[in-house]
Amino acid sequence: MHAFDVLGDPVRRRILELLAAGELSSGEVTTVIRREYGISQPAVSQHLKVLRDHGFATVRAEGTRRLYAVDPAPLREVDAWLDHFRGFWEQRLDALATELARGRRQRRATGESPPPPGETSTHDRHH
Repeated sequence: MHAFDVLGDPVRRRILELLAAGELSSGEVTTVIRREYGISQPAVSQHLKVLRDHGFATVRAEGTRRLYAVDPAPLREVDAWLDHFRGFWEQRLDALATELARGRRQRRATGESPPPPGETSTHDRHH
């Protein structure tokens, strides 16, 4: 199974998000996932197994509990693959930053106050 096959499942992505905040027991993961997705405990266990088997999560025993954590190695591989495409969105973000800076300079030059969040300035509405 390829990394994107593992990450393609929204339940597994959510489990990784939970584990990114720190180590959690299988019971803690199961409680959240059952509440958010309405799936059974065995189904959650199966998702944890997939993450473990493909190297995205580690597990250690602490008494009767199983504690899960993110293993960052496969995520670094995904990041390296995405690096091939990063230029596509970085150029657009750079262009957006330039336009935002230009708008701020124009507002300062005209004495116009910045618009409230979620609104465009009068300058933006006319262009």
